[in-house]
Amino acid sequence: MVESVDRSSRNRLGERQLPHFEGTTLFDSIGRVVCRANCLPRKELHEAWEVARRVRRRFRGGRVVDLACGHGLLAQIMLLLDDRSPEALAVDLRIPKSAALLDEAFGEAWPRLKGRIHLLQSNLKLVPLQSTDVVVSAHACGGLTDLILARAMDVRARVAVLPCCHALGKSDLGSLEGWMDGPLAVDATRVALLRSRGYRVFTQLIPGDITPKNRLLIAEPEGFEG
Repeated sequence: MVESVDRSSRNRLGERQLPHFEGTTLFDSIGRVVCRANCLPRKELHEAWEVARRVRRRFRGGRVVDLACGHGLLAQIMLLLDDRSPEALAVDLRIPKSAALLDEAFGEAWPRLKGRIHLLQSNLKLVPLQSTDVVVSAHACGGLTDLILARAMDVRARVAVLPCCHALGKSDLGSLEGWMDGPLAVDATRVALLRSRGYRVFTQLIPGDITPKNRLLIAEPEGFEG
């Protein structure tokens, strides 16, 4: 019998955890690949899966741009869930060396992914974006979330972020801190900004047992036709 798991665990998934992913679902298949790559904590697997599947219910096609990507797992799953996206760009200021191992592992499991995920070590401000992109980010810390939203809005791209580590002293709280806690005020103000820029916004939650920072913000320009 496989013991229950803590989905918020920061322990690295390795081959010893393979019995937790013996099912026939796509998530189980992804879990086995991540275990064999031996480079990611369990928490990141569950976060990326929950974000990707919710975003793909709304947004189909388009180049995926995963900003502050870490190992690029979110980009990998986004392409798996919708093959109409031609490619994914996974960008971070510092890409872990093991990200290439994860990319290779996904390519071996799903050959159709080979050569379609591009890992780029770069300043997020310098990455060219297009209006047809789907810009995503899971737990870009503090002001990075605001930068990602601003970059997406500048080109009228679809965007989805799972904010974390709210820098209250540097963030716009929208004068809402008298009614709600600081991080929620920051995220509510982000929603108001997107709406003022002509975006339709969808607010969701991923399961709280994965992370308490579980507010998912999804937005697309009004009238977007993909």
